Amino acid sequence: MLALALLALAGCSGPRAEPELVWGRHGVEDGDFVKPRAVAIDAQDHLYIVDFTARIQVFDRDGNFLGRCWTTPDYRNGRPSGLSMDRDGNLLVSDSHYNCLRIYSPDGVELRKLGGEAGSGPGQFGYISDAVQDEDGYYYVAEFDPNNRITKLDPQGKFVKFWGGPGYEPGQFSRPRALALGPDSNLYVADACNHRIQVFTRDGQLVRCWGTPGEKPGHLSYPYDLAFNREGELYVVEFGNHRVQKFTAGGTSLGCWGGPGREPGRLCSPWALCVDSRGRVHVIDSENHRVQRIRF
Repeated sequence: MLALALLALAGCSGPRAEPELVWGRHGVEDGDFVKPRAVAIDAQDHLYIVDFTARIQVFDRDGNFLGRCWTTPDYRNGRPSGLSMDRDGNLLVSDSHYNCLRIYSPDGVELRKLGGEAGSGPGQFGYISDAVQDEDGYYYVAEFDPNNRITKLDPQGKFVKFWGGPGYEPGQFSRPRALALGPDSNLYVADACNHRIQVFTRDGQLVRCWGTPGEKPGHLSYPYDLAFNREGELYVVEFGNHRVQKFTAGGTSLGCWGGPGREPGRLCSPWALCVDSRGRVHVIDSENHRVQRIRF
């Protein structure tokens, strides 16, 4: 683990650092994956992972399948692409191609559905990429085309407001891929095709943004997911650079891990990540059909 720590401090180049744990294989049996694409982690460090078969499977933090697996009601149009936990420990599933947010118990019982009507008006949704809930119960929903915006709902699921819109200027979006609520109570958005992170108040006021396209420390290439550790540091997984980059909440790069490849310590088009209670990062290594755990 010393090598990994040194790599993180050194920046975004250097020798491959070994992960703590690598698990998963390509397949359709229980515990297998076909291009896993999103992850959420609960207070017990149980990982909920959805893949391209639309299965949501539950594992412990060491990769052991816990016997829980289910799918959304229909996935002929496409599979969910975002997962997160709500304030009650239930699973928020962004059912992207069905324009809705589904809320499941930890055992896979559907409790509620928010949305479901396609469109651009209040309460309507396009392609939903991710959603989070704050401590006051409000939901924040990220959307791709045609809306490219963030929608805020009240605890009952009623429309409050939206902000953003397609574009490249600060406050606009090009495929907002994922959301995270920071320790400062602000909303952090992985603005994937603009290759940046944007930060907003929970009322939609732009606080700051950072990131430009590239491969150097501080640069980003298609940030697809983001998560905070308990120290308030932000991890960002980059689909385009096949790596994880660590930042301060203000956007200063603290180093990188990964790089393109198939062997342990390398990634192939990673889509997602989460941080467990011990501060370890679980990276969804999508095209390698596996999960890698690192301490970074």
